[in-house]
Amino acid sequence: MIDVDAVTWELYGLLPAEFTAAREESTARARKEGDASAVKRITALRKPTVAAWSSNLLVRAEPAQAEELLRLGEALRTAHRTLAGEELRELSHRQHGVIAAMARQARRLAGEAGHPVSEAVQREVEQILHTVLADPDAAAEWARGTLSKAPPPPTGFTGLDIAPDARPPRPAQPPQPASADRPAVPEAKRARAQAQAAGREAAEAEDRLRLADEELARSREPLDALDEQIADLERRLAQVKEERRRARAEAGAAERRHRDAARVARAARKAADDAARAAARPEPGADG
Repeated sequence: MIDVDAVTWELYGLLPAEFTAAREESTARARKEGDASAVKRITALRKPTVAAWSSNLLVRAEPAQAEELLRLGEALRTAHRTLAGEELRELSHRQHGVIAAMARQARRLAGEAGHPVSEAVQREVEQILHTVLADPDAAAEWARGTLSKAPPPPTGFTGLDIAPDARPPRPAQPPQPASADRPAVPEAKRARAQAQAAGREAAEAEDRLRLADEELARSREPLDALDEQIADLERRLAQVKEERRRARAEAGAAERRHRDAARVARAARKAADDAARAAARPEPGADG
């Protein structure tokens, strides 16, 4: 039977340009072994975007940094949940430095792996890491090192219901007598209506934000494709330059061999001509 988890780990460690061919090869192997479940699971694996692949490099090459980010995310979510204002400010300040450093590290790792990435991709990696901090599900997915695309950005820190003991106590309000011109019951109704209206507005705003998130993700897809094409061209250019360097070196060596051969040929020809002239001269006393 095919170890799909091992295959998945291997595939997402490859360069993006190598992913599809390797996936098809693994699928063919699973099909040959008659493992239909593995065929289905491997076929479903999606080629990673450049940003997702770059962020995977952090998990694989820098596990200590990845673990630090995961712990920072847990601390931030706890601070939000418990309303720990001072700690939250300190952690929020720290997260910007950590994420910026890790995004730069991801870009460096991508270059070392043979797939240089742009500043735009580096910014996308930063967005992925921000989502990892805010969303525990995204954090768990990223920690596996097999992201295929950026997780959807949350509207805020998720799973952060305020802890019961962290809610500020509400001061007791003395009962207010109902006035003749503004009874208590209509006031309560108005408050409920306002709360419902505010809830609807918040839901609509969240829907608009979700649509904007989706539009942003779609707009980045052609950028990822173009960045990958640029990286492929840069790799090809580097290869061509190296081939030209080798060709120039070989041409220089050939020129030196040609000069040496020409020098030897001239010397040999001179020696042959001298020998011919010597042979053509009559020997002394040959006529008498």
